[in-house]
Amino acid sequence: MYEKRLGEAGYINFKLARTNNRGDGLLTAVHEDYFRVLNHREILFNDFGDRVAQLLHVESVLPFWQNRYGNIQHQILIVNTHLLFPHNSSLSVVRLHQVYKILQYVETYLKENKLYSIPVILCGDWNGSKRGHVYKFLRSQGFESSYDTAHHYTDNDADAHKWVSHRNHRGNICGVDFIWLRNPNKQGKPLKASWNEAVFGIIKYQLRQASLAEKDAFAFLQADSKDDYITYSGFCQALHQLGLTGLSPRDVQELWMQADTNGNGVVDYEEFQRRIWDPRWSEQLEVTGEDGRKDDTIALDVKNAGLFPPEVETGMWPENYSLSDHARLTVEFSLVRMPCSRPIC
Repeated sequence: MYEKRLGEAGYINFKLARTNNRGDGLLTAVHEDYFRVLNHREILFNDFGDRVAQLLHVESVLPFWQNRYGNIQHQILIVNTHLLFPHNSSLSVVRLHQVYKILQYVETYLKENKLYSIPVILCGDWNGSKRGHVYKFLRSQGFESSYDTAHHYTDNDADAHKWVSHRNHRGNICGVDFIWLRNPNKQGKPLKASWNEAVFGIIKYQLRQASLAEKDAFAFLQADSKDDYITYSGFCQALHQLGLTGLSPRDVQELWMQADTNGNGVVDYEEFQRRIWDPRWSEQLEVTGEDGRKDDTIALDVKNAGLFPPEVETGMWPENYSLSDHARLTVEFSLVRMPCSRPIC
């Protein structure tokens, strides 16, 4: 059905099944009248959720503008994915790690191909809402939710439930479908630092879910230590007890190095406060070119965004909607030319 109907409409289709013959997967369709596909990559997470992602590097068929150096086409990096469902809170780290893998792949692809100034779009079913760790992680990396931008919604809790896009198998309605945009003039914190911050946030969340206040949480992390500090073995033991089994030994080691700021092999109460319980991390940065100047290129502006059926835009799920258990999210972008300081402009 998809091959025939989309093909007749002028689309080229890219399909990727989940690993281990799970029976479903991803489809990304690109209209050949508007974009040519320069590259296509498949990302296999190889985790117990058998999740996958697609990466497409596309270029406009028609030039955006023309100057004495020739035609200027615009290029976009598009990623499509479907994250693991949060069956329980212990899977938060697994879901976060899936996004981390995607961003690592994107970062490597951009660097290897010297693509310092193209927009990046991430889209799909993220199986998590605006209140979740994945949302905050992507925001820290300079991405914006296109739908929320179009409707002037903020990251505040007051705006978190103004729309929904899915009625899941438990009967809950939630907003989980996103089309994320990061323009070339926006950049987040260093990816590794942002990842560590997000995992520490999950650790704190799990500690609070166990009804532990600050001092009690510190005592819990001390585990096997009778002294007033946290040891590495105690830290590992506490993570296991909290159900954070999705972290590799290398992940845990890197987290420990971030927590042990003075490198003396233990984490005292002050370090626990600064890194885990009440961290103060760096703010989002503005990206610059390799020469230290602001990068100059084409950016995408969110022109319009909508969900169908329209009831979901008010946080309601219509009982007579039977097309899918997901609402259709559509975002319209317009091209804008960013401020110029390079000769090619």
